[in-house]
Amino acid sequence: MSASESGTSDMIRFDRVVKRFGDNVVLDELDFAVRPGQRVTLIGPSGSGKTTILRLLMTLERVNSGTIFVGGECLTHVRRGDQLVPADEKHLRRMRRRIGMVFQQFNLFPNMRVLRNVTEAPIHVLGRSAQDAQRQARELLEMVGLGDKLDAYPSELSGGQQQRVAIARALAMSPDVLLLDEITSALDPELAAEVLDVLRDLARTTDITMLCVTHAMKFARDVSDRVLMFDRGKIIEDKPPDELFEAPEHERTRKFLRSILEET
Repeated sequence: MSASESGTSDMIRFDRVVKRFGDNVVLDELDFAVRPGQRVTLIGPSGSGKTTILRLLMTLERVNSGTIFVGGECLTHVRRGDQLVPADEKHLRRMRRRIGMVFQQFNLFPNMRVLRNVTEAPIHVLGRSAQDAQRQARELLEMVGLGDKLDAYPSELSGGQQQRVAIARALAMSPDVLLLDEITSALDPELAAEVLDVLRDLARTTDITMLCVTHAMKFARDVSDRVLMFDRGKIIEDKPPDELFEAPEHERTRKFLRSILEET
């Protein structure tokens, strides 16, 4: 496999990826790539395969066929001679460190204060000193507007504040890629707006690659370089946000956008 075939110049590449659950084909020979520093948003109806893409990147699911590359390296396989064979756990752990994910549910450790929630993985997974991890955590919590909540427990925070801690925790691992899975769906509009403001700032001030699944169309429009419309495991449109929202080509896209606007 050549360097160009392996997607060396892409941060993320899916090459003919198939994912099935039983007889249900969720991703159907999916091809797409994300360049370093791009912000790409995935939209589409429930069940169209968007969250499955994030779960595959986190190695929470395995592909049935096809290949995924992150930073030019195969995510779940290694080359042995002329063949790609399933990677061992050491390779998977190393690749996972390149990817941060923020989930719908905040998944904070309820028995740990905010500062320790953010420092735990850098200390125990990356081997950073407590002093370095705490310094970085304070900077990140300041960035997400929670510099005054270091000693709070998650239960003492609003949902929006907990989600902002979760963003800081993901960034504390210094990932190349940040995955965001419907991260405002559990929040009321005011708290969701707080979280989206943080992500807008992040997109404006860093070069991190972001792959986002969301129903927040205004956010998708504000932050994305590209918006991909999914239907039945395939990409049916891939355009800059203004083009996709103003003049979608497919009737399926127009119908989906109408349904989302009617909900808001």
